[in-house]
Amino acid sequence: MYLSRLAVTDFRSWPAADLTLSPGVSVLIGPNGVGKTNLMEAVGYLATFGSHRVATDAPLVRRGADRAVVRGLAVRAGRELAVEVEITPGKANRARVNRAPLSRAREALGIVRSVLFAPEDLALVRGDPGERRRFLDDLLVTRWPRFAGVRSDYDRVVRQRSALLKTARAAGDLRTLDSWDGHLARHGAALLAGRLRLVAELAGPVRDSYAEVAPESAPVELRYRCSVPGVVPPDLSATEAHGVAEDDDGGLEAALLAELAQVRRQEIERGVCLVGPHRDDLDIRLGEGPAKGYASHGESWSLALALRLGSFELLRDDPGDSSDPILILDDVFAELDARRRRALAELAVRAEQVLVTAAVADDVPDKLRGAWFTVESDQISGPA
Repeated sequence: MYLSRLAVTDFRSWPAADLTLSPGVSVLIGPNGVGKTNLMEAVGYLATFGSHRVATDAPLVRRGADRAVVRGLAVRAGRELAVEVEITPGKANRARVNRAPLSRAREALGIVRSVLFAPEDLALVRGDPGERRRFLDDLLVTRWPRFAGVRSDYDRVVRQRSALLKTARAAGDLRTLDSWDGHLARHGAALLAGRLRLVAELAGPVRDSYAEVAPESAPVELRYRCSVPGVVPPDLSATEAHGVAEDDDGGLEAALLAELAQVRRQEIERGVCLVGPHRDDLDIRLGEGPAKGYASHGESWSLALALRLGSFELLRDDPGDSSDPILILDDVFAELDARRRRALAELAVRAEQVLVTAAVADDVPDKLRGAWFTVESDQISGPA
């Protein structure tokens, strides 16, 4: 798939912007701070209804505006679909497809699929577990859009159960805690089942991508670190590769309930939820040990790149959707040495559409010199 048009209104720094795009490589060149990344963020938002830079929608709306709008014209197998998302802080998003309003915005998820590699991705290796959880959940929603609802429901339950725990010790009223345990276990089991399956399927593509980018390095391995003891990844050979069962969580709900019972006293004392997917992590192993804290700067960049390229390969090989995701390379070539630039360019040209941003034209490898746009403050010229 590819975008033939991207338009934004009051999104980040842009009062308005309109880009006409085509398959192949499109490169946006301009100095730092002129809004190139904001446009790439808008493409990613159409795919996940989330940002790779911030956790909430409020910063996405231009200062002084009440709302932001992102529009894209997606072409899939020759068929055009116009998708529009209206972002209003404090309110639910609204979406339209081919100008028809949807009852729920997340029904538009899946029309646009993208994989974005940006300098912030170094945090996937060196940062806190929350960075890796968000990576997994964004990819989960891109691959199986129904998980947007699962993710939203689980986050809501954690917030409300946490609020109850903070007051339970002083009030001594735990009558509703059992009910919230059930909600957390049910929604948490669904999210955990999706993550476990995703990591099991992602491990191979990430390992192969890392071997291409850093062939001299030790092999990489992904493991899911769960807050519930004894949870193991699914046996992919025993299930279909294109979906996640909606009515079978492999006993995860019961395991979550049992662990919640074990830690209830500690939770009440500390006033926080100690069990559930919000406490989990993606363990990235390099050779015999963890990557975090031990990988060199170059290895960390290669690992971050492999996570994104592995995601791209997983999505493009999805039996449920034969279209390529859009590959976005946002201001990353300046951070890579010449060998890694060449390796990334060789892998990137496989995509049906590649969107590249750079501050300096010479940073972009020759293999990725497609349609060129010049970006200045509030103005885009091109393509050339």
